[in-house]
Amino acid sequence: MRTTGIYCRPGCGARPLAENVRTFELAAAAEAAGYRACLRCRPYRIAGTVADEAPELVCRAVQLIISGVLDESGEAALGARVGLSARHLRRIFHEHLGVTPDQFARSRRAHFARRLLDDSELSIAEVAFASGFGSLRQFNRAMREIFRASPRELRERRRHGDRLAADGGLVLRLPYNPPYDWDAMVAFLGAHAIPGVESVEDGVYRRTISLDGDPGVLEIGPGDADHLLLKAHLPYWEGIIHVAERAARLVGLHSEPVLARAFLADDPVVGPLMAARPGVRVPGAWGPFEVAVQAVVRDHLPELAADDVLRKLVEVHGLPVPGLGHGLTHAFPSAETLVSANPELVGPLTQEVAAGNVWLDGGEDAEELIRSLAVVPGVSRKAAHQVAMRLGARDAWPLEGESEHLRPWRSLAAAYLLA
Repeated sequence: MRTTGIYCRPGCGARPLAENVRTFELAAAAEAAGYRACLRCRPYRIAGTVADEAPELVCRAVQLIISGVLDESGEAALGARVGLSARHLRRIFHEHLGVTPDQFARSRRAHFARRLLDDSELSIAEVAFASGFGSLRQFNRAMREIFRASPRELRERRRHGDRLAADGGLVLRLPYNPPYDWDAMVAFLGAHAIPGVESVEDGVYRRTISLDGDPGVLEIGPGDADHLLLKAHLPYWEGIIHVAERAARLVGLHSEPVLARAFLADDPVVGPLMAARPGVRVPGAWGPFEVAVQAVVRDHLPELAADDVLRKLVEVHGLPVPGLGHGLTHAFPSAETLVSANPELVGPLTQEVAAGNVWLDGGEDAEELIRSLAVVPGVSRKAAHQVAMRLGARDAWPLEGESEHLRPWRSLAAAYLLA
């Protein structure tokens, strides 16, 4: 008799015999081994983060996949971006994650699509393209292989409590594994908000974005014990998986710092802070270029003067987005837009980014990123570390003082000290 293995999330009420249990780091690895998702605990609804014990090179490649690199190119292009052959990249992915890069990407698309089928009223076709699939045929095949049912059958199984309603826009859950400290994250984002582009009011973070030149607005706020809520107002839904992934990365949901917490727990300064607020995460970035510009301006000027410079930069060169409220007026300008203006303080940085001499896509080795930034006129080493930290580097230190004893997890230590 042929049976199908089932994978569950921790805490599921299922009680299989111990000799029949296998452990997988990721749901994608369980799926690649032929297992299907448990219908009781629905593991596709929890955060599928990569453990911080994985090599940083793997984490960089994962961030590029999440950004959509494999949507339009193959594993060879991804490998080239991180300095590996496609064969070597597949080998280290399989060694540390149990899947190939393509299998990892397909699993993320399928899980996101399954949540959209549960939570939204988007049509089947809209779900397919919102999740990054290239065709309905590809979408149907992937869902049948991973969930053993068609998209229509999966939608019919959804639970009433899953549905998210909103007065305009599309509401999505951003899942995480507790603990997670939203208050600390939203306080950091509020303190570093770019006037006209970002705002924080009553515990809700809002920002403007630009998708292929068309404006949109995102709102992120508290949801429940295991997720935040993202409300997206966008010109179209195609590829919204990447919007959701970038939003999750912005608020520190892209990784789970298990090893980092264990390492830092005994530090006499960071340890007590961690015990008091165990859910602090390292803040990420929506727009890497805007984070770099902000880091340089705030490094040179006091807070009010820096806000004034950033506001004027946005008003003069940003894409106007009228009628939003909450202090939101423009989308942040791109490096290509600013390169001819050569604005004060950040002109050299803009030139280097536009010329391709500085890469801010998260695929660069952290030390190489910091080095490439620090040699740009006007960019201090502190500002370079600030950028690296927000682009996902584990070991950046945008503070003063000795920090060697905190390696290789200085970014999380800095997040606690900044909080």
